[in-house]
Amino acid sequence: MKKFWITHGTKDYLLSLRDKNESLIVMEELDGDAKAVIEGEEQHVLKKPREFEIVEEIGELKQYGYMVLNNIPVTSEGGPILEDKFKQRSGNIETAEGFEAFRILRPTRDNTYIILTQWKQVDDFMQWKNSQDFKKSHAKQEEKPSYVDGYSYVTQLDIIEP
Repeated sequence: MKKFWITHGTKDYLLSLRDKNESLIVMEELDGDAKAVIEGEEQHVLKKPREFEIVEEIGELKQYGYMVLNNIPVTSEGGPILEDKFKQRSGNIETAEGFEAFRILRPTRDNTYIILTQWKQVDDFMQWKNSQDFKKSHAKQEEKPSYVDGYSYVTQLDIIEP
């Protein structure tokens, strides 16, 4: 199964790692925090990253654009429910203007899933977030579904182009 890894660090340090492996995607939050991601069968550039299994993938990750990570902690029984809900999504995100990639990421060591989307630019994400498709895909969303174990949070990152 294809894997996905994510770590954080200083922007300069992560960029130096990308010099060693051009597949590494380095990103920055508005507050200056930096993260790096890589996917594949194996990786040797990150020392102690969080590891995920890729449950579903659409599109190829790019070295440009905007990435949104929806971090969702789930109960021990909740993983399959969350996976199924996102696999059955009705939002047609793949046809949205500026859409690049989508991943359902299952954690290998903890209980926090990541639902990842990548966009050409932040405006594309905001346009989709304000669209009817987004509203349709979130219409039946409960306040806090029973399979969620804690508070979810969203991380939005600008990709630092090589």
